Amino acid sequence: MGEFFSVACAATWALAVILFRRSGETLPAFELNLFKNWLAVVVMIPTILIFHGASLPRYSGSEWLIVLVSGVIGIAIADTWYLRALNLMGASRTGVVAMLFSPFVILLSSLFLAESLRPVQYLGFVIVLAGILLVTWRRNRQDISMRALRLGVLYGTGSVALMDIGIVMVKPILETHALLWTVGLRLLAGAVGMSLFVLLARSAPVVLGHYRSPQPWGTIVLGSLLGSYVSMILWLAGYKLTDASIAAVLNETAGAFIVLFAWLILKEEMNAKRLLGVTLAFIGVTVVVVV
Repeated sequence: MGEFFSVACAATWALAVILFRRSGETLPAFELNLFKNWLAVVVMIPTILIFHGASLPRYSGSEWLIVLVSGVIGIAIADTWYLRALNLMGASRTGVVAMLFSPFVILLSSLFLAESLRPVQYLGFVIVLAGILLVTWRRNRQDISMRALRLGVLYGTGSVALMDIGIVMVKPILETHALLWTVGLRLLAGAVGMSLFVLLARSAPVVLGHYRSPQPWGTIVLGSLLGSYVSMILWLAGYKLTDASIAAVLNETAGAFIVLFAWLILKEEMNAKRLLGVTLAFIGVTVVVVV
C-alpha cells in the first residue's frame, strides 16, 4: 500500500501543479501557499476528529518539536519556493529540478535512517529519472530570461532540499504515531509560521489586497485541496508504509503525470518523445516496486 499511495500522490500532485500554474498567473506564490495551507488545515480538523477523536497524539517533547519544525521548513518555506519556481520557469523546467527529490531523500535516508536500495532498484531509479528528463527537458530556452531561469533553478533546488529534510525528519514519527495528526500538525505549523511572518513583516495589507482582487477562486480552491490536503495525506501515507528511498523514487512519476494531464486537460501536444519518456518512467516504477 505504501507504493500505491506514493504513486497516487504523484498523480494528485501533478494535477494540482497544473491548477497552481494557472492560479500563479494572478496570485503570487506566497499568498497562494498561505491560502492553500490554511484551507487544508480547516478541512483537516474534521477529518482528524472523525478518525482519531479530540485526544492529542502522545508525542514526546522532541517529537512535537520535530513535527512542527518539519512543517515550517517543509511546507511554509519549501512550498512557497516551489510555487515561485513554477511561476518563474514553468511546470516542465520545475519538474526537471524536482528530479533532485529522490537523490536528496536517498542520501538523507541512508545517512539518518539506515535505508538503502538494492542494485536493481537503483537501475529502476535511473530509468525513472531518464523518462522524466525526456518528457520535461526543452532545448529552447528563449521563452524566459536567463535571470528567471537561474532564480527558478535556485528556488526549485532549495524547495526540494527543504522538502526532503522535512520528510526525513518526520519519517520515524510517521511510523509510530497517527498519520492524520502528523499531517494536520505539519500543515498547521506551516500555516501559522507563514501568518507570523506576515504579521512581523507588516505585509498584511498587501496580502489581503491580493486576496480581494479578482482571482480564479474555483481553480485555486480545487488546486489547494488536491495539493495540500489529498496529496499530503497520500504522500505521508506512502512514507509511513514503505521505505523513504522507495517512496521518493515513486513520487518522481509526478513529472510524467504532469505531461499526461497537460495533454488531457490543457490539450498540449503529446509527441513521440514525451510518450517514450512517460513509458520509461512507469517502467522504472515497476522495476523499483516489483523486482
